[in-house]
Amino acid sequence: MSDGPADPLVEGFLQHLAHERRLSPRTLNAYRRDLTHFSRWNRKHREVPWQRLQQAEIRQYIAAEHRRGLSSTSLRRRLSALRSFYRYLLREGVTKRNPAQGVRTPKVHRRLPATLDVDQMHRLLSMQARTPVEIRDLAMMELTYSCGLRLAELVSIDLQDLDRRDAVLEVTGKGAKTRRLPVGSKALEAVDRWLEVRDTLARPDEQALFVSSRGGRISPRTVQQRLELNARRQGAARRLHPHLLRHSFASHLLESSGDLRAVQELLGHADIGTTQIYTHLDFQHLARVYDQAHPRAKRKKGST
Repeated sequence: MSDGPADPLVEGFLQHLAHERRLSPRTLNAYRRDLTHFSRWNRKHREVPWQRLQQAEIRQYIAAEHRRGLSSTSLRRRLSALRSFYRYLLREGVTKRNPAQGVRTPKVHRRLPATLDVDQMHRLLSMQARTPVEIRDLAMMELTYSCGLRLAELVSIDLQDLDRRDAVLEVTGKGAKTRRLPVGSKALEAVDRWLEVRDTLARPDEQALFVSSRGGRISPRTVQQRLELNARRQGAARRLHPHLLRHSFASHLLESSGDLRAVQELLGHADIGTTQIYTHLDFQHLARVYDQAHPRAKRKKGST
């Protein structure tokens, strides 16, 4: 189904996101899809130019998509795309108002991220690494858990990004934002051990810290496959993926320190609201301890 000729305002916005905010192609495609979907709805039901759209039309669109069964998460994402687009139009002087501002979506019930507890993490990281590939795998897991890395951040690390003397790692996260992270002693030991055997796999001119068996920079998919394989070998009760290590890092750090702002900085979250999801995990842990330990919280056997 054709969407007609490209909208110059939307194309200008996407260029702005690509070159000024340096967003990824995947994120740009998501913005394009959401704005194209609204344009299609507008042409069919309203035919109002971007400059003349009112809050009422945005509300009607959100309500129509809600009735159609679109999830609250998707509705919020589409509304966010419209708000961002109108902020760009305001900046460019194309319009004088942001009609998407103030429009609400149905409440989103956020799923709590899965985590490993400290004992499970210890069992996973106590794997016996003998071959260069296994030594590399252990170093990747230790570094991901030590620094709370995203998968894309892990695979993009170059040799010069790690300062082993000061135990600091520099990574580039979402929106091309760079942050410096402390590296724990166990992770440093695992990386040092990997660097001792890295040349047996890496091509001579390869700058990536972690390489595949072919000698080039390791791919995200290979990391995922290796983590799953190592988790099965260690008898893990659940499927392991890289973000599970990041979630566990955040949950364990927040549980021990209670410092939400510090965890936000370490994770590279632009909005502290994103980090606050881990406070719910911490509360769940506290609630379990309370239920098990408080004399007036315990239920008698057979009670309902």
